[in-house]
Amino acid sequence: MIISTTQTIPNKEITEILGIARGSTVRARSIGRDIFAGLKNIVGGEIEEYTKLQAQSREQAIHRMIKDAESLNADAIINVRLTTSLIMQGASEVMAYGTAVKIS
Repeated sequence: MIISTTQTIPNKEITEILGIARGSTVRARSIGRDIFAGLKNIVGGEIEEYTKLQAQSREQAIHRMIKDAESLNADAIINVRLTTSLIMQGASEVMAYGTAVKIS
């Protein structure tokens, strides 16, 4: 599966637009991560526990988007975007979406 943030793919022709491919995940913080984050907040610096949580969330959302595109028989996903939103205190959604297309 080719994934691109652009509207086109070099040396490929888009022959059909199949629709929107999307994938999302909602993740919550854990008490363990919050304790370490609180300590890190005192001394400053990157909160690695949250960085890892966000990275895992992005990868899961992208993986689910690819699965959605595969269900549409897509060859590629163009115009890929990622968004995040707060669902409730301590939980957020990461969504990946783009246009599923056939290419030649």
